[in-house]
Amino acid sequence: MKIAVGGDHAGFPLKGYVMEVLKELGHEVIDCGSYDPNPVDFPDITKLVCEKIRRNEVERGILVCGTGVGASIAANKIPGIRASVCHDIYSSHQCVEHDDVNVMCIGAQIIGPALVRELINSFLTAEFSTAVEFRRRVEKLAIMEKEYSKELIEMNKK
Repeated sequence: MKIAVGGDHAGFPLKGYVMEVLKELGHEVIDCGSYDPNPVDFPDITKLVCEKIRRNEVERGILVCGTGVGASIAANKIPGIRASVCHDIYSSHQCVEHDDVNVMCIGAQIIGPALVRELINSFLTAEFSTAVEFRRRVEKLAIMEKEYSKELIEMNKK
């Protein structure tokens, strides 16, 4: 699988290990920054990772910031992206199986390397369920996204 990885300065210490694990598991990694521990705003890195997904250049993304929360909020602002903070094994696969999540967000200040390996494996081996109720719910998310996008366009015209 081809995976985009990004992290802000708070995520930088763990991002390199995330990339190592992905490569060890046989995945192709696209590094979207940051490339050093200097301050960088998580929305900027999030946008780079999510644009790779939107352009079908990668299948999924992993974002690493201090808690994972900021990256998740930023990613969920982008049409076509469904992101989740994942700090436990169940969430890391369930978010894909039930909600078709394409970006996993993790907090470098919350979890360590031992758990990261398991989270990555769980997230990347999970597949979106074919069950009707999950497909219906994700379709409702897409409809909500379109409705609110139209509303924003109209608001910006005023």
